[in-house]
Order: sequence, then C-alpha cells, then structure tokens
Amino acid sequence: MNKLISGIQQVGIGVPNADEVWKWYRKTLGLNVPIFNDEADAKLMTNYTSGEVRRRHAIMALNMAGGGGVEIWQYKNRIPVEPSFVPELGDLGIFSIKIKSLDVTKFHGQLMSSEAKSSLVNSPENQPYFWLNDCRSNPLQIVPNESWFKPNGFLTGGVCGAVIGVSDIDKAIKFYANTLQIDQVVYDKTGTFEDFKFLNAHQQRFRRVLLRKHLGKDGAFGKLLGGIEIELVQALDRKPRKIFENRDWGDAGFIHLCFDALDMDALKTRCEKNGFPFTVDSADSFDMGEAAGRFSYVEDPDGTLIEFVETHRVPILKKFGIYLNLKKRKKQTHLPDWMVATLGWSKVKD
Repeated sequence: MNKLISGIQQVGIGVPNADEVWKWYRKTLGLNVPIFNDEADAKLMTNYTSGEVRRRHAIMALNMAGGGGVEIWQYKNRIPVEPSFVPELGDLGIFSIKIKSLDVTKFHGQLMSSEAKSSLVNSPENQPYFWLNDCRSNPLQIVPNESWFKPNGFLTGGVCGAVIGVSDIDKAIKFYANTLQIDQVVYDKTGTFEDFKFLNAHQQRFRRVLLRKHLGKDGAFGKLLGGIEIELVQALDRKPRKIFENRDWGDAGFIHLCFDALDMDALKTRCEKNGFPFTVDSADSFDMGEAAGRFSYVEDPDGTLIEFVETHRVPILKKFGIYLNLKKRKKQTHLPDWMVATLGWSKVKD
C-alpha cells in the first residue's frame, strides 16, 4: 500500500496572545522560522466553531533542526475559552506534544530555574525524558530522537509526536496504526508509572501504547519533519473527560494534530473505508495567505481532531515573491536538502 503521510506538519495551539506565545517557543525551543503569520476567516471550520465563521491570527513556526511545527492560533473576534477543569493525563484529546531533543539531559540542565519542569525520568522504553510546561501551562514532553535535518545550535528540534488520551486503546489503534500507518508498537504497558509523578498521576493505573513511524523516503519535506511518535494513554481507574468538552476548535489548548499528506484522495478513501470519514475537506488548493494547500479534518474514535495538509505552495522570501510550488511535482521523494533549507531564510532572530 502506498504511504499516505510523511511526518507531523504541526500541532495547533489555541491561545489568547499569539505573539507572546510564539516568543516563548522561539526562545526556548528554537521554533523561529515562520511559514506563515497572517489573519484570515476560518470559513470551512464552522462544524467546530458553533456554526460561526471565526477570524483568527495564526503563526506556523518551525525549528530547522528538524521536526514538525507549532501553529499558534488566536481568535480575533472572540476570547478563547479555557477548560472548565484542569485536564488530567488520560482525558480524551491531545494532552501533550513531544518535542525532540539532541541531548535531553543537557537541555534539562540548560533551562532556567523559572521554567516549570519535572526531574529527568525514564520511559518504558528506558529512554530519558522530562515534562516541561510552556508559558501557557500546556504540558510538553522533551524526548530523545534520532531523525534530524540540520542541527543548528539549539538542543531541541520541533514536534515529533503527541500524547493522546483515549477511551479504548484497541479502537484508537485501528485509527492511528491501521489507518494512518503509524504501526510500529514500541511498547504496550499496563499499570502505574513513576514517570507520571510530575502530573500527579503516578498512583493511577493506565494502559499506554507507544506507536512509531520511522523517517521514510516519502514526502517533499519528509526529511525535515522526521519520524512520528504517538503515545496512546487510557485511564483505567476513572472515567475520562473530553479536554475540549463544551468548547470550540480554536479555544485554549492543543486544538489539532496535523500530518503531512502525500495523497489526499487515497487518504480520504482509506479513512472512509475504515470508518473515519473526512468531516472537513477544502477539496482543492486552499489559500492560507502566505502558503497554500489542500487540507482536511477527521476525528479519531474519541473525537480528537486530526488534520491533513497536502502542501502546494510555501513561501521562501515572500517580499521578493519567491515560493516553492509543489502542486505539479509528480514524485513524492524528499526535496534536496538545500531547497528545504531555504525555508530558514525567514528565521526571526531575538
């Protein structure tokens, strides 16, 4: 079967202050290359915005060392709604994102004491990692990773995965592994876990499954985006709540996980065949201001929003009208490194 996705393109983060949050991600994690930074109306997302067209300011930023980006998303005509409860590990939705690191231990020691971070812990894979809260108290996992594009002085790269709360892991595997082909089962553990102590969840029982997709040869930006890690976590001692319960897409928190699509039509067919129909589909090239592509959304078995983007155009130097146009590109192999590296020409320096 043909490959349907390459890597994680970005994770959406709903915030009330996009510029301030981006500054934290730039300075702390090196996500300093804006792929787009613009305002627009989210006309196709009314299924998830209470039937109203919402205007937003969105900044998608990358770390050119490698990994997916963050899409920092701020309503312009509405104050984003915070959750009415503090989300706990195992609640349904994207609980945390995984940020790749060249040296987890060194980066842990490099962070300022004012940052909210856990001690170093070991995963069930016996790999060191730690928890770090961003400036909005969204939990991040800082994890080791072996797929890099071009290390650039930062000890971190971009997004390589997510921790997702689910109500039934076996049903979730049908979506993430069987449908999206993130199908290497690294571990499948049930019990209590000391590495959850920072989250005050070390005395609760969970089932946790780590799925992995290694860097392949597919996707124009596949080498930049790297591999994928999805950790599914099911709470066994309590009934989980939906993190976005009674809230809209774009409200505060991790609003979606976006994968780089290689063949949107084939992906749509496979999702429908497995019982996960597209709920949003731009159908053709959709102009996102400084970038363009076809995008779609689907829901995992618990309603977590998953986005797919088939990239058609990305800016290199917008002010000079220089873009990479990928729509007519027939091969889904990696672009040459030098060409991908030109995305970094728009890097913001603090």
